[in-house]
Order: sequence, then structure tokens, then C-alpha cells
Amino acid sequence: MEKEHKITLLGAGLIGTFYSMTLHNQRRRDRVHNICAVTMDEAEKFAKQWNIPNWTDSMSEAIKDPETDTVVIGVPNYLHGEAVQMAVETGKAVLCTKPLGRTAAEAKTMLDVVEKAGVFAGYLEDLCYTPKTLKAIDSVRNGALGKILWVRSRETHPGPHSAWFWDKEKAGGGAIVDLGCHCIEIIRSFVGKNIRPVEVLCTADTMVHPIDAEDFAIALIKFENRAIGQFEVSWTFRGGMDLRDEISGTEGTIWLNHFLRTGFDMYTSGQGGYVAEKAEAESGWLFPVGDEVHELGYNHMFTDMFDAMEQGRAPKETFFDGYVVNAIMDACYKSAASSQWEPVDLELWKPSKSLQDKASDETVPGEKLIDGKYILIKREHMPDGQVKEILKDINSGEIIQRIE
Repeated sequence: MEKEHKITLLGAGLIGTFYSMTLHNQRRRDRVHNICAVTMDEAEKFAKQWNIPNWTDSMSEAIKDPETDTVVIGVPNYLHGEAVQMAVETGKAVLCTKPLGRTAAEAKTMLDVVEKAGVFAGYLEDLCYTPKTLKAIDSVRNGALGKILWVRSRETHPGPHSAWFWDKEKAGGGAIVDLGCHCIEIIRSFVGKNIRPVEVLCTADTMVHPIDAEDFAIALIKFENRAIGQFEVSWTFRGGMDLRDEISGTEGTIWLNHFLRTGFDMYTSGQGGYVAEKAEAESGWLFPVGDEVHELGYNHMFTDMFDAMEQGRAPKETFFDGYVVNAIMDACYKSAASSQWEPVDLELWKPSKSLQDKASDETVPGEKLIDGKYILIKREHMPDGQVKEILKDINSGEIIQRIE
């Protein structure tokens, strides 16, 4: 039976808006009961907008509210550790937005704190919960793609909304920390979370904006089973927010487009108003999103979090996942500085053994033997109707072709 959760929400920015929109508009009875913002005016305005009975500019006061049982952290990255520590001291469940920390060391401290206290903790990585992603993960779990070889994830847009994102010290970095954390966890979800990331090759640069942090990066992540993850992140992309994933396996391929050109195109010669997150135009050809929080995974994410809390299980995204993501990002920054492959330093490794991970790790096609002496590499129909086979001689290793 569902329980009504009263929530302390820390942060009244864009993410706080999406969280409140999700929590107050879905089937569950969970509600934000106390909102903490930077100023009392901002907190009161947000509270009235979302019908929240209590507001404050004190993080400590909001967390200690005796009527709330869950703390949702949507504050800037540099405040995550402090917020988690205070939440744990009250014994409340704690849900933290991405990235968990600015570094793996910060994330590991938060992981240790919640595990020692035994409180429920969830990592709010919404893009792993989009409807398309969940469907694709099910297909991978069922073996539709065979062994996953390569996963590419791309998130690009013209830059974040709030000033602190652009501050390297407060955020912990630039586009890698802001967007790469999404892409890395998407990649892990398909490669398999029980597959250890081992090394990273990354290039990053500040190409457009007058900031100290990177506004563009591309990275390769090598896993222990030789699968490769690739992410592309940028704050320099013009034309809205581009969220795309590509998953390739021995038996198939999946392409996902989450936000642009997904079947809803609109032209207006006037002013169309709000279109979608980080859309840059209100006229011309526009690409609206029907139900933004649903398409971005917030509904499924919070449902999983509260279901897990009530069922006594771990959510799909945990603080450990957040720690691994931070460790991979640390390696990305080292690689961008050294221009070489850098190891992923994981002080703690406790792989999961879910069905999804087993399917992606162990589904390996067997070699097909032809005429007792050849291994089939490829078989295809040619334009003239003939069938060509590419074969490898098992004794000599010679590669030949023959026409049937």
C-alpha cells in the first residue's frame, strides 16, 4: 500500500521546478511539504506557485522539519555533501540530484555516510529513466542485441540556466560534470553495471565561453569486457537540447532520440511561447515536447525511488552508481590534461548481478563452422542476387571469399 511522503525540497531552480512538477502531478500522494531557496522571497514565491505549506532560506531548518520523511537535494554541486550529512543526521531518506559529488572523493564520503547510517538513499539520474531508455534496457536484458560492444551517448545544448554551473569551483567542472554524468550512467546501464570501467581517453576544451571550465568534451570509456562507451557533451551546441543514444551489439542496434526531431514539429511565424528546456527560439520551426518531465524520465525516476523505499529494496540508481560516475569523470579530467589513457580509480567496487547486466555481459554468439575448415565471418546477399561468404581458414588463418 502506498504511503504519503512529505518531502523537504532543497533548491528552487530549474531542477526544483521539474521535481515539484513531477511530484505534484503524478498519481502518488507524495508532496513537497517544505521548500528551501536562497532567499525567503524566492522560497515564498516558489511555495505559493506549487502550493507548498512551508518555506525557508535555511537548509538546516528545512531538513529538520519534523513533518517530512524525505529530503530531495536539488542545490548546487558544492552543497551536496553538506546537505547529505544533515539529512542523514535526521534519519530521513535522502535523494540527491546528479552529479553526486564534484569528485569521486566527495561522492565516496556521501556513500559512506548513508551506508553507515543505514538510511535509504537514491541517485536522481533522470535520463536513465526515460521511457525510451527503459524500453531499450529491457530489450538488452532480453538479449535482443547480444553482447553490447559500443554505446554512444550525446547531450549538447547552449549552456545551463544558473550562474553557479559556470563557476568551475562550485560546480566541480564544466560540461563533463553537468552533462557527462548523464551520458556515463546511460552507457553503464547498457554495457552492464557489473562491468568495471577500467580506463578513459578524453579531450576537453573551452571553445566559446569566457570561463575557466570546459564547454566541450568527447571521451572514450573502456570496460573490462572490452566494450567501449563514448560520450559527446557540449555547451556550445545551437538549436536547443540534443539528447541521443546509440547502442550496438553483436546481434543488433538501437538508436534513441529523446528531445529533438521526435515526431512533433511545429512552424510559427509569431511567438510560440515556451517550447522545451533550452529551446533557443519561439518562432520558425520548433520542436515542442509533449510531456517534458515524462520524456526526461522524472516520473519513472520518482516512482522507482518511492516504490523502492516502501518495498525495502535498492532503487535502480544508487549512491554507489553516483560514486562510479564521479570516478569516471575524474579520469576524464586527468586524461584531458595528460592527452593519454588514464585509469578509472575505484577505491570501492561492488558489481551488481542483475539480469540486465548478465545479458549484456554473457550473451556471446558462437563461431559458425563451415565445411569443417572455415569460420564464417560474414554472409550477405549481393545486388545481383548472389550470396557472398567471407570465411577464415581455421588452420592457416587465411581470409577468403566465395560465392554461393
